[in-house]
Amino acid sequence: MTALERRASGSLAMIFAARMLGLFLVLPVFALEAARYPGGDDPARVGLAMGIYGLTQGLLQYPYGMASDRFGRKRVIALGLLVFALGSFVAAAAPTLGWLIVGRSLQGAGAVSAAVTALLADQTRDEVRTKAMALVGASIGLMFALSLVAAPALGGLIGLPGLFAVTGVLALACIAVVAWWTPPEPRQHKDMPRGRLAEVLSHPGLLRLDVGVFILHAVQLAMWVAVPAMLVQAGLPKEQHWHVYLPAVLGSFVMMGGLFALERRGYLRAVFLAAIGLIALVQLGLLAAGDQPPLLALGVLLFLFFCGFNVLEATQPSLASRLAPAHARGSALGVYNTLQSLGFFAGGAVGGWLAKNVGASGLFATCAALLVVWLVVAWPMRAPSSRKSAEEVLADEAQAT
Repeated sequence: MTALERRASGSLAMIFAARMLGLFLVLPVFALEAARYPGGDDPARVGLAMGIYGLTQGLLQYPYGMASDRFGRKRVIALGLLVFALGSFVAAAAPTLGWLIVGRSLQGAGAVSAAVTALLADQTRDEVRTKAMALVGASIGLMFALSLVAAPALGGLIGLPGLFAVTGVLALACIAVVAWWTPPEPRQHKDMPRGRLAEVLSHPGLLRLDVGVFILHAVQLAMWVAVPAMLVQAGLPKEQHWHVYLPAVLGSFVMMGGLFALERRGYLRAVFLAAIGLIALVQLGLLAAGDQPPLLALGVLLFLFFCGFNVLEATQPSLASRLAPAHARGSALGVYNTLQSLGFFAGGAVGGWLAKNVGASGLFATCAALLVVWLVVAWPMRAPSSRKSAEEVLADEAQAT
């Protein structure tokens, strides 16, 4: 990576990490704390308050991505973070569950993932983009692990309103990072013709990735409907679940180094398909674990899951940015992130229904079947070739600075 590529990757990964830390800190304590609000005795409304973030985010990812193509990435990112911060402070001050739902909706309306990913793609070469996306993915995974450790303690000290206030402050800090640390966005995309939705939706390679990101995040969220209960059944109290999650996440990061070496040797397609197959095997392993799973076996399965998940989290947005026409990159990543958010929403809603009606075995069987479908859809994929040389990027950087 060049110096400007490292600066862009580091600053945008920090934006993702700070924003996701704010969201993840709330999740471990949300259901218990929300029940204390007026109106919180209705489990359906508590579930709505928790999940509506993903719905509003999914609906607005494409408009934000399209706007970033037209008005510039950094302006759209700053606006989205401001909306996200406003939603966080509304949720922090919420006197009732209804106002909490309003705050969560506004948080989701700050849907900047597509614009951030598009800006990172603009500022990195194709041959190093997977590494840049992996840095973002690793920061998200690390924030998830950190939140599992920190949320119970922080929740006890400052409560759910305090956690939302911290989230808002982190979002405002991210605006400062965008303004003063993130490198200037390339000027050339402002003069390009604008991409159309039909152009993005008619691209076979992008459609494969859209299907994949929906299934990946639906499976991820559906899994966590059942996995915590399995850890309890294995003899691990819920307060100690991070003892399994944290080593599994950190161990999977170590394995990520091999991805970059294999990509340089031309094995990206093989690694991508193998990661899908690995997560499918994890679902079958969880299915076979039964009602009294060994704790060691669950730890190994979660480690393997995060290995596959982190590979796909790094490669999918990288591939989407490389396949998309440059003038429609924000629109393409808007559709991609819309399907990602809707996958979260569907995974939580459908995963809960499956766990209730057909049990954990039916849930894991369904997840495995979805991954097989994805493997079939992804099989014809071809990794795109590099578009820019290092010399061309250095020339772009000299112009930008």
